[in-house]
Formats: sequence, structure tokens, C-alpha cells
Amino acid sequence: MLFAYDVANLKYFKSFVLDMQKKDTWKLNRNIILLGIVSFLTDVSSEMIFSVFSIFFTVILGASVFLLGVVEGLADFSASALDYVSGFLSDRTGKRKKYAILGYGFSTIAKSILLVANSVLSVFVFRIVERLGKSFRGPPRDAWIGSLAPKKIRGYAFGVHKALDKSGAILGPLIAYAILYYFGQNLPAFKMLFIAALVPAAAAVILLFFIKEKYSKPKKSKNPFLSFKFMKADFRHYLATAGIFSLAYFSFGFLLLKAYLVGFEIKDVVLLYALFNVAFVIAAPLIGKLGDFIGRKKIVLFGYFTYFIMSMGFLLATTKFETVLLFVLFGIFYAIDESQSKAYISDMEKSRRATAIGIYNFVTGLIYLPASIIAGLLWRINPNLTFAFAAVISIATILFFMIKKKRKQNGKP
Repeated sequence: MLFAYDVANLKYFKSFVLDMQKKDTWKLNRNIILLGIVSFLTDVSSEMIFSVFSIFFTVILGASVFLLGVVEGLADFSASALDYVSGFLSDRTGKRKKYAILGYGFSTIAKSILLVANSVLSVFVFRIVERLGKSFRGPPRDAWIGSLAPKKIRGYAFGVHKALDKSGAILGPLIAYAILYYFGQNLPAFKMLFIAALVPAAAAVILLFFIKEKYSKPKKSKNPFLSFKFMKADFRHYLATAGIFSLAYFSFGFLLLKAYLVGFEIKDVVLLYALFNVAFVIAAPLIGKLGDFIGRKKIVLFGYFTYFIMSMGFLLATTKFETVLLFVLFGIFYAIDESQSKAYISDMEKSRRATAIGIYNFVTGLIYLPASIIAGLLWRINPNLTFAFAAVISIATILFFMIKKKRKQNGKP
């Protein structure tokens, strides 16, 4: 039996390799690449800011870590607060481009707040307003990508888009590092950084005007809150699973603070952020391709398990080397969570992709707010409790996912 198992695995591996060698499994619509470039430019801008935000907010402006948790929770909620609305509008009209332009443009305008920001309140406002723009553009753009990519390469398409997106998140922190290195770690240097961040953001909005629209058949519906009634059971199951997992969420800022506690300097923390994004960029297309071959359910489950391992790692980490490895692992998890969740939803809800993605983003974002507040409160007691709580919730998510899957396999509802 062991020999037969090995032979089966070998055949499975050969089949995967042969599939990887087919040219049509690597070819993407040029508009997917252009949308990836738009995301690249936007992320160069955004990650120049966000890679240093937690340090700027707490060290330069003097805000508390608890307040950082509140801000990040509200920011994450804002990043999904309008998803349901924009997704519904996009599906109802069949249009993707104009809603994407509005979202990207709004985020770019919001970044100008930082040019005059000199207080905790003004930076607080920027963080929330900028994320609202992200919320509005996400579902229409992701549905746009989903409609451009056939199912057999959809995971790969989303992986490539996210890889381009996060490539900007590599360059952005490096530019931030250079500015802080040469001009100091002070308020004037941060102001210079914020000015520089506006340039790629504006370029992204301009490029978006030159990408051809991909119209979809309009879905006639007057009430966005009734759309959920028409969603498939598989999507509802995944939404419940994702909702549980969202309780394990903690802001990336807490990982940067953990690195700071381990012994990294402020400027070195920025490099760790770039490392996380390098891991993401390398992993996203490969994991997307793997998901196309073995199925996205397995990839989603693997993502939950990776988050559990990472949380336990940060709980126990005491050295810089361990911290570096964990940032790489987090990059791999994020590649799964950011790209394959959208591909999975696009597979399940073909006719209402934008609405389904919007619902998913809204629900998980809504839970991110209490999750971030819980993370902040636990951090005040003991930083390790934040990671321990995340690990427990990750295990609960895996059990829920597997139990429901087993019931379906046994023919139970």
C-alpha cells in the first residue's frame, strides 16, 4: 500500500509539472497586467507611509499603543466599509472601471492630509479616509480581474496581480528607509516622505483611465441587502469560516512593534516590512498556480494553518533571526489570504462576483475592528497574549472548516 501511495503521489506530481509546462496556463490578459501596475504604483505610495505609520504615530507623535490598535481597527473597518455598496453598484450597472477610478482617486486625495498633519487627530483622520478609498475600489477591480481570467488560471491571475501589488510594497518601504536614513528620523523627514508618496499615487489614477473597460451583464436589484439571499451555500459556509478567522486578526503594526521589542532599530523595522513583501511577491503566483491545480479549498485551509504556526512563532520568538523567518512566513500566509480568497469567491459566485467580494470584505472588516481592539488590550497586559489568542482562534477556524466539510462529504446539510 505504501508503494501504491508513493506511485500515486508521483503521478500527481508529474501531472502538476506537465500542467505548469503548458503555455496557455501562463498567458494573461494584458488588462490584468495593467491593473497590476496600477496597484503597484498605489502600493509604492501607500507602503511608503504604512511601513512607518505605527512608529510615526506612537514614537514621533506620542500616541499610545492602545490608540494605535483602535486606529488600525477603524482603518481596517473603513477598508471594507464601502465594499458591499461598491460591489452591489458595480454588479447592478455592469461597470467596473468608474468605481475603481473613484476609489483610487479618493485615496490619493486623502494622502494630501499628511502634508499638513501635525497632530494625532489629523493623522487619525487620514488613516480612516484613505482606507475608505481602498474599500470602494476593491470589489469592482477584483470582479474585473475575475471576469478577465478563465477558471483554470484564475488563481494564477489573482496571484500575479497581488504580486505586482506587493512589488510596490517592496519599493515603497525601501524609499521610506532611504529618506529616513539620509534625512533623519524626525518630523521634517516624515513630511518629505509624505510628499514623495503622492507622486506614484497620482500616476496610478492617470494610468487607470487608459485601461479598457470590461462590462458585465447588469444584475437588476434595488436593495443591496437582499443580495445575500441569492448567494450559494458554499459561499455562505466560507463567509462564516472567514468570520471566525477574522477574530484572530491583529494589525501588522503589532508585528513591527514586536520586532522593535526584539531589538531592531526603527529604520531596520522598515526593512523587515520590505522582506515580508518580498516573500509575498514570490509566493503569490506560485501558490495561485498550485491552487488552480489542487483546488482552492486546500489552499485556504493551508493558509489558516500557516497563520497558526506564525502566531505561535511570534509568541515564542526571542531573537532577530527567528523574527526574520516569521516575517517571511507571514508573507506566505498573506499571499494566500489576499489573492486566493478572491479567486475562491470568483469561482463560487460567477454572476455576482463584485457583490460577493464586497460582502466578504465587509463582514471580515467589521470583525477586524473588535479583533484589533482585543489585540491592543491583550498587548497592554502582555504582548505574548495577542499572539496566543490569534493561535487559538486559528485552530478553531480550522476545526470549523473541516467539520463542515466532513458533514457535506457525508451528505449532511
